[in-house]
Amino acid sequence: MAAGLTGPVNVAAPRGDAQRLFIVEVNTGRIKILKSGTLLPVPFLDIGALLTVNQSHGLLGLAFHPNYASNGFFYVQYVDSAIRPTVARYQVSGDPDVANAASGQIVIRLLPIVDHQGGGLAFGPNDGYLYAAFGDAKSEDPDNNAQNDGGLRGKLVRLDVDSATPYAIPPTNPFVGPGNPRDEIWAKGFRNPFRLSFDRETGDLWVGDVGQGNREEVDFQPAASSGGENYGWRPMEGSLCFNPPTGCNPGGLTLPIFEYGHLPLACSGSVTGGVVYRGSAMPSLRGTYFFADFCWGRSWSFRYDGSTLTEFVERTSELAPRGGLSIDNPTAIGEDGLGEMYITDFDGEVYKIVNSLHANTRKP
Repeated sequence: MAAGLTGPVNVAAPRGDAQRLFIVEVNTGRIKILKSGTLLPVPFLDIGALLTVNQSHGLLGLAFHPNYASNGFFYVQYVDSAIRPTVARYQVSGDPDVANAASGQIVIRLLPIVDHQGGGLAFGPNDGYLYAAFGDAKSEDPDNNAQNDGGLRGKLVRLDVDSATPYAIPPTNPFVGPGNPRDEIWAKGFRNPFRLSFDRETGDLWVGDVGQGNREEVDFQPAASSGGENYGWRPMEGSLCFNPPTGCNPGGLTLPIFEYGHLPLACSGSVTGGVVYRGSAMPSLRGTYFFADFCWGRSWSFRYDGSTLTEFVERTSELAPRGGLSIDNPTAIGEDGLGEMYITDFDGEVYKIVNSLHANTRKP
């Protein structure tokens, strides 16, 4: 669908938009628009001057307000020039294909980090609140940030961006009240939740949490959850003990619904969380969760009913592009305004996922 991009890491679109796909470039700080199959020459937004840029820092997340058609608000997640994970709100200009770059307003900003910035950003389809995922800030989480209730590192936060500026605390957040945990926290125990998504039909939440040295995991939260889950890091990495290395207690933790081990490679594993397909072009795949691995260049799908995982399929070969191209480092599996899926390759391409007849049932 598009090539020649610089580090594309995410795609999104306002709900119902049938013409445009918005593409996030991590290294340039630009959001570009693919409109009716053509990549527009003028970026929708360029905040490159605000960023710290490398492969994992820069512009990371994009989410459109549920009422974007009327208020023009959209939200971005990035690492600023002081290495601070930041969520900011912007507004479209009078030109629907160009944002007002001067409209930026900080919603929430964390203290500087070393690594593991997170990046997942989305609005809940059932409650209209903004969810932002932040990483633990440093390899192995030596400060135990993901379990520290007084901070937001290693957490998923839930914010009401409509009732106050920059935000209010939703009254149904699980830790509302004096003292710690912080009122913003919706869930904790994440290492580097680089991608999250909501099933647009059910409201279930899916998180791909990048592992340390042994496990990659897909975490799940049902739509009926009242929040407060602890997804385990750093006492556990997936279903394995991490710190302590033995004798950890999984009691009270929410373990991943799917995990896989690392390969003996320099880039040994890095899960790219995806989406549950809810489009109309591939009806047999509706309700199927797609995800990938950045290091391996492989992709898979499965169904999950809240208790049982079924129909696990490797999709790598059938998602291989034609014409000698390849998807080497998938950074996102996202959806457009109609729920059709796209996959971004860090090498600079965006591909649309369309119907295929072949699949491989080999698990990682």
